[in-house]
Amino acid sequence: MVDKEFRTILAAREGKALRLIMNRPQVHNAFNAEMIRELAVAFDGAEKDPDVRLVVLTGAGESFCAGADLNWMREIVRYSYEENLRESRELAELMYSIYALPKPTIARINGAVIGGGTGLFSACDIVIASERAKFGLSEVKIGLIPAAIGPYVIRRIGESGARELFLTGERFDARRALEIGLVNKVVTHEELDSKVEEVVNLLLSSGPEAIVKCKELLQRVPAMGLDEAKSYTAEMIAGLRVSPEGQEGMASFLEKRKPNWTKE
Repeated sequence: MVDKEFRTILAAREGKALRLIMNRPQVHNAFNAEMIRELAVAFDGAEKDPDVRLVVLTGAGESFCAGADLNWMREIVRYSYEENLRESRELAELMYSIYALPKPTIARINGAVIGGGTGLFSACDIVIASERAKFGLSEVKIGLIPAAIGPYVIRRIGESGARELFLTGERFDARRALEIGLVNKVVTHEELDSKVEEVVNLLLSSGPEAIVKCKELLQRVPAMGLDEAKSYTAEMIAGLRVSPEGQEGMASFLEKRKPNWTKE
């Protein structure tokens, strides 16, 4: 998958990390149908590639993603309902594939993020932003709504914050994004890459199967009642304790050595 030729994104594996770069800097990495499909292929490949332990998503140039491309919007304004539904479903499927990927995802926010671009990083696990980043959920300004991206933004900032930002469409800076929980960390622009690498290394030091199970737990437990969660979590931890990875992890801790997955 890493060797696949893409037109709108770049994909490069560095060790166990796959870096995906939205590569349309001339339009601030605004996405169109082609980019949505290429990102979908790339994330699907990341899931299937056993040599990929995590994914870093970012944008080329000075912006992360400016949302939907204007030329694409000129096309879809003439689409029928059925045609719009087909492309909207492709975007919704992409968002879900990022969110549900059983491997950690890091969003490296290098600059401005508008509209749908917010969904791309909101579906990621960890979001690290440059202090230069600017944000805006401005769909209402053109008579639309943040629909496909809504579930992931709401999960990040809650209903109260989403009500304000979805309805007003206001622009805000990285510090405000941090305050409301839209991003996890804000650093100087010069520190952005080193902070991303720090988090990459933290993730790679964790058990790969434990990471998968953590993501499963995070997706399933919030929808469970306490009685169901009680059984589910007890069975999960019991299974992990007797698994090869769990046995190795506990043995390495007791023997004061590094676990074998850090030597891959």
